[in-house]
Amino acid sequence: MKRYLLILLAAAAMVTACQEKKQSTVIIAPKPEAPKPSGPVEMQDMNAQNEVEWIGKTYKVVVSRKVDRELPMVEVEPGKKAYDNRINLRILRPDGTEFFNRDFTKSAFAGCLDETTKDSGVLLGIVLDRAEGDDLIFAASVGSPDVLSDEFIPMVLTVTRMGDVSIQRDTTMDTSNGQEQEEEDEGV
Repeated sequence: MKRYLLILLAAAAMVTACQEKKQSTVIIAPKPEAPKPSGPVEMQDMNAQNEVEWIGKTYKVVVSRKVDRELPMVEVEPGKKAYDNRINLRILRPDGTEFFNRDFTKSAFAGCLDETTKDSGVLLGIVLDRAEGDDLIFAASVGSPDVLSDEFIPMVLTVTRMGDVSIQRDTTMDTSNGQEQEEEDEGV
């Protein structure tokens, strides 16, 4: 009989263990937290040196970008601010003497910018493109400091052999075959 009682208790335990448990319909989830504001966006400092054959000699071009905390910060999107940059452009003669040395900020490009970019863009970069006759041609851009963004305004900065500077909006685009053509607005 004891054996029968033990088998009955074991069977009862198995039946109870195999029954489904009732699921609660109450779901408790933590309250979502608003993202904590981090500090202002800041681009990395950058230094680049290139040599270029220009007016019969080899010149060295040095471009240095640094975050400038003294410039007004820009609001790149609601609640997110960024520091602007200052870029120093130096052109050195073959003997190492300085031909050109100038700091550029976004304000130097203001005549080429729309209001949105003036308010929410930063000076992204200046890069040597080519020597063309008596001019050194540079590509420059102002736009979003987000490295994943493609929002920027391209410009052409020209330095003449006399040291004069001109800046204009870039109206050409590179095509996949490496040739440049006028950008046409086809309503696309």
